[in-house]
Amino acid sequence: MTEQDFKDGQVLLIDKPLNWTSFQVVNKVRWLIKQRFGLKKIKVGHAGTLDPLATGLLILCTGKFTKKIETFQAQEKEYTGTFTLGATTPSYDLETKIDQQFDISEITSEEIKNATEQFTGEIQQQPPVFSALKKEGKRLYEYARAGEKVEIPTRTVHISAFEITRIELPEVDFRVACSKGTYIRSLAHDFGKALNNGAHLSALQRTKIGDFSVENATTIEAFEQSL
Repeated sequence: MTEQDFKDGQVLLIDKPLNWTSFQVVNKVRWLIKQRFGLKKIKVGHAGTLDPLATGLLILCTGKFTKKIETFQAQEKEYTGTFTLGATTPSYDLETKIDQQFDISEITSEEIKNATEQFTGEIQQQPPVFSALKKEGKRLYEYARAGEKVEIPTRTVHISAFEITRIELPEVDFRVACSKGTYIRSLAHDFGKALNNGAHLSALQRTKIGDFSVENATTIEAFEQSL
């Protein structure tokens, strides 16, 4: 692709690596394009944040296509991953240490599969306190790290598909298709509660955004080599 191609607008499908923030991916891609063509600036943005501990599809838009970001953000997303039953963490994932443990010896596969039913369709969900959402000008995770309690309102989200694909306790693998604004970490936490137990998210990959699939995404290294 040429310098003008990136300025006119490109949709880049990147497979986000583990432990990278979405902003780090954007900054790296922007830097690579600027270096390749000797540019002082080029617009690059992403269409939907992935947590550092998640991998998978990240849509990046360049140049004039950054105006399309909201359109991509609004599309349905699909995720696969793993819940670990029998323990909770304050962040609902592996970012923080286990704070409570539960006995999982009585949980059956049937109960696990049946529990998905109460999370399909339109549901109310409370975002994690360890999130980048803002309240009164501060990020929620800033309150959490300072040990301050904060009221977080629930939000309406839509889950069109939720299936269990593997059960090897304490691990439970899943596939979820959901609307914008759905937190899979919160789903993990709530799923544990639904089993009268505890759970946290231990692995997550975003596999689809609308018609775009991670199967067609490229790594950052491959993108760099393609320039």
